[in-house]
Amino acid sequence: MAVVNQATILESLKEHLTVEQISVNETIKELHGQDESYHQMKLPDIVVFPETTEQVSAIMKVSAQHQIPVIPFGLGSSLEGHVIPQNGGMTIDFSLMNKVLDVYEEDFLVRVQPGVTRTQLNKELKKYGLFFTVDPGADATLGGMVATNASGTTTVRYGVMRDQVRDLEVVLADGNVIHTGSKAAKSSSGLHLNGLFVGSEGTLGCFTEMTLRVYGIPEFITAARASFETVKDAVEAVVSILQAGIPIARVELLDEESMRQVNKYNDTAYLEKPTLFLEFHGNEAGLQQDVEFTQEIVQGHGCTEVEFETDTAARNRLWEARHTLAYAYIHAHPGKKMMVTDVCLPISELAGAVEHARENLLELGLPGGVLGHVGDGNYHALIMIDMNNQEEVEKSQEFNERIVLYALERGGTCTGEHGVGIGKQKYQRQEHGGAFDVMEKIKVALDPANLLNPGKNIKVE
Repeated sequence: MAVVNQATILESLKEHLTVEQISVNETIKELHGQDESYHQMKLPDIVVFPETTEQVSAIMKVSAQHQIPVIPFGLGSSLEGHVIPQNGGMTIDFSLMNKVLDVYEEDFLVRVQPGVTRTQLNKELKKYGLFFTVDPGADATLGGMVATNASGTTTVRYGVMRDQVRDLEVVLADGNVIHTGSKAAKSSSGLHLNGLFVGSEGTLGCFTEMTLRVYGIPEFITAARASFETVKDAVEAVVSILQAGIPIARVELLDEESMRQVNKYNDTAYLEKPTLFLEFHGNEAGLQQDVEFTQEIVQGHGCTEVEFETDTAARNRLWEARHTLAYAYIHAHPGKKMMVTDVCLPISELAGAVEHARENLLELGLPGGVLGHVGDGNYHALIMIDMNNQEEVEKSQEFNERIVLYALERGGTCTGEHGVGIGKQKYQRQEHGGAFDVMEKIKVALDPANLLNPGKNIKVE
């Protein structure tokens, strides 16, 4: 963006924002030129910090008037370069729009601004005996989680982000403001715009409010750890648990290399074998039966050790192994950057996919582990690479390509929860075929000048 244009744009912005809400500071721009991914940093030209929907609308009108790209930004915890300004432009940081606006406790709904984090929301909801279910690991903003259709450990019971969205307030490319739904539990009226905008990664509009579904805090929670001889045994045990109708809330798989890193980092002595971490929500009497039934099922699939915990402190210690896994790998490989892959397959294909991933890590000589949200067929590989070593970088990219193609060939997707961003664009045509043409037409219809997060998700020229 030319200097003269920047000065003109800044003057236009000052008509709607205070001086403190506009920044061209290099440090601020650097903070908004990267995310948690391995993708290269690129800086925005301007960063703005709106406080209201009206200000976001005004920003979008300035964008349209001066033809400057706009990139929505939450906390920068994304993993595929979603918030990196590929060609400069104006980053909208939603950190000042961080209010929980309404809690509709009798409707099990909450209305929030996009800068609210999931931890902040759950702290507020606890007063009402409620909680928000989607847990992607990072303490991400809810706006970012809607933008990527985030999910995580609780998906098997409660669903992904898209399942929790009742209504979105969206500012479109021309500055107009729309609502995509209502507070009603269901509707047969009109097109399903919630489903269209959730997962759009800021390429169709900017979210300024969202109405989300919440749940009652479970009366009783039980956690478990079960070790198996093979990944196949562990995955087949999960399928049997789901087929039995047991209300499992979380079920995570760590391969034996990951368990090895867990023991080193946490000074634990868990069996270094493929391991399931499970959690059950419900009432005490019902869960006792579920626990007994689950124990029978896992033992029938070659489980070598199973441990159940109901005490809160003990449950937290058990889950600490899963939650600190990334830190365990980072601590064990100082100076290296973590690359996190993300594919999802039918559950029937998951065991083969995890074994395929482990074989390819060994073949390519890449240090890393495999873990997965086994209940929904989503798994990740954590790879530690030296970004200054071109051979390692190329090997990691080759690994990612292999597991994506493996998933697509078996009816899966190139991303289960991290989103497309920059990193997964090259697989979109292969995954969606003719449907991708429809997506491109929608993008062009809503953003004809290609100003909303250009170069991400659905890339149009």
